[in-house]
Amino acid sequence: MEPLRTLLFIPGNRQNMIEKARSLPADVLVLDLEDSVPAAEKIKARAMLGDSIAGLALKGQKVFVRINSLRSGYGQQDLEAVIINGIDGISQPKPSSGDEVRQVEAIIERLEGERRIEQGHIKLIPWIETAKGLLNAFDIASASPRVVGIALGAEDLALDTGMERTEEGGELLLPRTMVVIAAKAAEVIALDTTYNNFRDEAGLIKEASLARSLGFEGKFLVHPSQIDPVNQVFRPTPEEITQARRIMAAFAAAEARGFASTSLEGKMIDTPQARKAQRVLAMAEFIAQREKGNSR
Repeated sequence: MEPLRTLLFIPGNRQNMIEKARSLPADVLVLDLEDSVPAAEKIKARAMLGDSIAGLALKGQKVFVRINSLRSGYGQQDLEAVIINGIDGISQPKPSSGDEVRQVEAIIERLEGERRIEQGHIKLIPWIETAKGLLNAFDIASASPRVVGIALGAEDLALDTGMERTEEGGELLLPRTMVVIAAKAAEVIALDTTYNNFRDEAGLIKEASLARSLGFEGKFLVHPSQIDPVNQVFRPTPEEITQARRIMAAFAAAEARGFASTSLEGKMIDTPQARKAQRVLAMAEFIAQREKGNSR
């Protein structure tokens, strides 16, 4: 799966914000039908997204829609409205088990067939944001080949568990770790929760850097101003790229001599370090190619 560093929420009932999003450099635009859309606006928002998705896709944007949960009574209608040509994925809130993911998968599969969309094209990113969901995170992450990542939803998790949210975020260390481990075990991407104080860039960078150090590969965003800082946090630095190239060169030289390990600057290098360096270089190349394409 290609890198998904920045996933920007856009209220599905705000046409002006959807239009502005066309020029934003987020990896994914997440048109929202859930928390940012009041109940009285949901029908209007569905119709609006049906008209907007194709236009965003023509601009080359990767487009996901966060639906309401099936249990809310809105989710089925959301899927019927937005599973159209141009959509890349569905962000599914609050599944408590893999069975709930498979229910959404079955609806998507039917609609793809009915609407002549390439089978399997539409992907899923479920949210881990309840106590049951956290305990079943691996079941959720591995429920379907459509799942490309799982996301931690801190605010709903705090509500469900009675957890006190703090600025430091110490209460999220265990949930974050559990989400990362579940994602890695299922071979999907781990995506971090939103940072809601969009005027606090330093706090955003600090939290995104912590998330990256724990193994997250991207972060959901609530404001366009957060895109560039988070894109930078989740891209390899020039120093990391240089070191990765040195590691790969040293490891290749060792293999040529018949060894599966070597040393560099007094530190042992073996297969895990070489694979990590390979991933760093692959991500750097992918990001460079994407930015080159966006600048045309």
